[in-house]
Amino acid sequence: MAVAQVEDGKIVQSNSAASLAHESVKKSNSTVDKDQFLQLLVAQMKYQDPLEPTSNTEYISQYATFSELEQMQNMSASLELARASGLVGQTVLMEVTDASGRTVLVQGNVDYVVYENNKAYLSINGELYSMDDLNTVADPAYLDAYKKAGDFLNAYNKLPIPALLTIDDKEAVEKLNEIYENMSDYEKKFISDDYVSGLKKLVERMREITLAYEQGSKDKETPDTDGESDADDEA
Repeated sequence: MAVAQVEDGKIVQSNSAASLAHESVKKSNSTVDKDQFLQLLVAQMKYQDPLEPTSNTEYISQYATFSELEQMQNMSASLELARASGLVGQTVLMEVTDASGRTVLVQGNVDYVVYENNKAYLSINGELYSMDDLNTVADPAYLDAYKKAGDFLNAYNKLPIPALLTIDDKEAVEKLNEIYENMSDYEKKFISDDYVSGLKKLVERMREITLAYEQGSKDKETPDTDGESDADDEA
C-alpha cells in the first residue's frame, strides 16, 4: 500500500504522481477515441434534418478520415514505445510540474518501461513517469565528465589562494592536479580556463614553497662548521 507524504496537515503529491496526473489531464483533453467518434456519428444520423439527410457517402468519408487519423496515432504510439524501450539502462532527466505548479527535475536510471493504453511510462528510482515529461537523455561519457568536473571544483574551492598556501596544503594541491591530469581532453573541456589558470598558479606556488621548505630542512641538518672552529680556537 502506498503511503502519502503529509506536510502541515496536507497530502503532498510526489513527483511521480504529479507526472501521471499531468498525463491523465492531457489524455482527457486529447482527441476523441474510436468509440466516442462512433457515438457522435450515430447522434449525427439520429438528429439530422429528415428533409435534407446527410448522404451515406459523407458518413463513409468521415469514418475513413477518422480511421486514417487513428492509424497515424497508433503508428506514433508504436514509435514512442520503441523509443521508450531503448531508454532502459540509460540516465535521463525528467521535467515534472508538481501540484504547486513548480517545475521539478528528476534524474535517474530507467529501470524498466510500463505500457498502458498505447502510452509509455518510465520507472525511475522506483517511481513511474510519463514519457511526455522526458527532458534529457544523458550520455554516460557526459555524466562521467560532469562528475569529474564536480570533484575538481569541490577540491579547488577548498584550497586558499596561492598567496596563502602553506606546506600543509601540498597534498591537497597535488591531488587537485592529479584529478586534472587524469582527465581526457573531452573531460577537460568541462573546466573553465579561469580554473585551469588558477590550478597552474597553485601548482607553481606550491613548488616554490616545497623548495624553500626542503632547503630550510637541509640547512638545519648541516653542521655548523664555523661554530666548531671557534670552539677549537678558544680551547
